[in-house]
Amino acid sequence: MKRFPPPAIDVSRRRFVQGIALGGAGAGLGLWRPNNAWALPSPGQPTALSGTEFDLAVAETPVNYTGVARPAVTVNGGVPAPILHWKEGTTVTLRVSNRLRTPTSIHWHGILLPAHMDGVPGLSFDGIAPGETFVYRFQVRQAGTYWYHSHSGFQEQTGLYGPLVIAPAGPERYPTDRDYVVMLSDWTDEDPDRIYAKLKKQSDYYNFAQPTAPDFFRDVREKGLSQALDRRKMWNQMRMNPTDLGDVSGYTYTYLMNGTAPAGNWTGLFRPGEKVRLRFINGSASTLFDVRIPGLKMTVIAADGQDVDPVPVDEFRISVAETYDVIVEPQEDRAFTVFAQSIDRTGYARGTLAPRAGLEAEVPAMDPRLWLSMQDMMGAMGRDHGDIHDMSGMAGMDMNDMPGMDMTGMAMGAAPPVHHARTEYGPGVDMHVDTPRTNLDDPGIGLRDNGRRVLTYADLHTIGGSIDPREPSREIELHLTGNMDRFMWSFDGVKFSDATPVHFNHGERLRIVLVNDTMMNHPIHLHGMWSELENAEGQFQVRKHTINVQPAQRITYGVTADALGRWAYHCHLLYHMEAGMFREVVVS
Repeated sequence: MKRFPPPAIDVSRRRFVQGIALGGAGAGLGLWRPNNAWALPSPGQPTALSGTEFDLAVAETPVNYTGVARPAVTVNGGVPAPILHWKEGTTVTLRVSNRLRTPTSIHWHGILLPAHMDGVPGLSFDGIAPGETFVYRFQVRQAGTYWYHSHSGFQEQTGLYGPLVIAPAGPERYPTDRDYVVMLSDWTDEDPDRIYAKLKKQSDYYNFAQPTAPDFFRDVREKGLSQALDRRKMWNQMRMNPTDLGDVSGYTYTYLMNGTAPAGNWTGLFRPGEKVRLRFINGSASTLFDVRIPGLKMTVIAADGQDVDPVPVDEFRISVAETYDVIVEPQEDRAFTVFAQSIDRTGYARGTLAPRAGLEAEVPAMDPRLWLSMQDMMGAMGRDHGDIHDMSGMAGMDMNDMPGMDMTGMAMGAAPPVHHARTEYGPGVDMHVDTPRTNLDDPGIGLRDNGRRVLTYADLHTIGGSIDPREPSREIELHLTGNMDRFMWSFDGVKFSDATPVHFNHGERLRIVLVNDTMMNHPIHLHGMWSELENAEGQFQVRKHTINVQPAQRITYGVTADALGRWAYHCHLLYHMEAGMFREVVVS
């Protein structure tokens, strides 16, 4: 397929990835204020609002992260939007005024509330028209780290997202000396509509890590000519890309930490010996991040706002829309780099924890970009076939043949044979997985056996157990489907515009089964209700609002349908949602 010419970039590639030191709202336009210090106790003041009454103005504000001024959609003039501090048990009132020329909305991600307060245009309300103010009012029924963002068009990509920090009604389970939000996001100078149009024309437009001639000759040296040729032949026949880890890359993205480019170096202060809580939020449109702080062990204490049994780790992957709270205890009087590299290793966000402002630590090199493995392509069956490099004898197959292979139960961790709906056979689906893997102890592509202690879902255990001990009375199975070459995404091969709603009976306990028939990660978010992830034996594991489903993986979770109304259910990769991986859930 013909590659379209890349957009003109006025700065060097290195400069673009790093951004500029003083980037942010109004930078370079005589309006700049040091929003890169928004989480610091000193110098400067945090951009935060607290209480029960809030006035939020959505408007267009110029920003400059790369040396080029671009318009952003902001709340009260900032990217990210202000931290909102709430308290469990109170009732909050939020007056959102739209000063844009187009409709807008705010969705309170992971928050339990009445359906008409959820903020999804077309489902829960009509949206907020230009010049109008919409009043959100609801009781705060939970505590922890959450976030809020637009559910209108691509406004989330252009800056409309912000953190929520909800104090518990009682004491904190894990008290600390300092408390910082660390919000990760991806910024592009391009118009998101243009990005989406490019992806529809050429899905790998932003992937510049394609297999090369040197890669081929390396395979010949390591595996021999026959296996090297088989490897290339297999991928060519499937019309798939073994390095297609993300839709949009650091070629156009500058990765931000608390609204600050890497060159800006967001900094959080500490005194040696203090306990510091870091509330990580992935508010990006399209990027999964792998997070570590070289020299510091992190203890994970909460996932998606819910306290978990403490888990000491060196690194964790945070999918789009997830949140993780960690505690670090720096003992040395020196700086530490907070490092968040994108899953495709094309860029990173970074900041610093330091005893004094102005200090920096070494920024580590990004890890190598690895090819997708057999288990990412074939699930449990692929785990028996080993590495993707060992492809002898498989080049004659394509993915339409593979589902018919009678290999059920051949691998450890294999799920029961899955059923593919009739709607999955069509131009919108290029891959099926008959033996998906069910393992929750896999950190994912690029993190396996990297020498560090990496968090997995199997490590997470919500304190207090399930909110509903009833056995599910019925099961709903949905497949995450797509055609990567055509950039078509769906549930069960049906895009949202052609789909009928999924119906939950009010008060019932049900089990959702998701099977990922693609080679990409999909963070799936159910609005209005908790998703209680189960292990392979069907036992409660961890309570979340967003569950990342890895390639060729089958996961299950319990849902209590206790929230009447119309709710959104979708992949939180913004361009996948736009392309059709979205359903309406009706609880009645």
